[in-house]
Amino acid sequence: MMHTHLPAPPALSTDWALFLDVDGSLLDFAATPDAVHVPDDLVDALSGLRDALDGALALVSGRSLQQLDDLFSPLRLPGAGLHGLQLRETPGATVESAPPPPGLDEIRQQGEAIAARHPGALVEDKGATLAFHWRASGASAAAPEFEALAESALATLPHYRMQPGNHVLELRPDGFDKGGAIRHLLETDRFRGRTPVFIGDDLTDEHGFEAVNDLGGIAVLVGTRTPTAAGFCIETPTALRAWLLNAATRLSKKEATA
Repeated sequence: MMHTHLPAPPALSTDWALFLDVDGSLLDFAATPDAVHVPDDLVDALSGLRDALDGALALVSGRSLQQLDDLFSPLRLPGAGLHGLQLRETPGATVESAPPPPGLDEIRQQGEAIAARHPGALVEDKGATLAFHWRASGASAAAPEFEALAESALATLPHYRMQPGNHVLELRPDGFDKGGAIRHLLETDRFRGRTPVFIGDDLTDEHGFEAVNDLGGIAVLVGTRTPTAAGFCIETPTALRAWLLNAATRLSKKEATA
């Protein structure tokens, strides 16, 4: 993993298979997952890039695919939701890989009791996964209680793991991550034979960085977090959106003059 300052990524190319994380990368974090803002020009840019890449653009997120569709409506992209538990190879059918296990609902209730003691803390029920959030102002005191709950829950949830993130902790099935999701999508007709490029920000994105590095691709970190397996860096979500918008504009002009 690299510890040094990273260069900016190369110019977006039409032979890429582009995989994009959402929260903290495409979108700025908000106090709650529902409070994020999606600029209209971002949806337009993603639509243009999808066309320029012949459809080889996917969202790879801890959110569900339904949440992604709602956020970026009317755009509906291939992608991976819930860190790869949900996969969509085309804008059509979604494949669910794992149902919620017995006992997860009780853990959710215990998490909600913790959240009730700490205003701004939040439990997000994603079906087969649970996310404990403490991003809101004053909610950080919930973190150690959420961590203790998650640690104890692992004893009752076979084949589950605890995944830390930026002011969030998730309980999710083991054996699924963003790297595996990217590898799967790269085996489909839409993405096969292209240079894989993954852009993400959080610890959960390191699996994706490692996967594209193994496949000779490009890993781009949003932010300055270290250490990371990424070889390139874009400093903020605002800068990433501007980079994508510029790429969409450049490629549309190139197509228009071809």
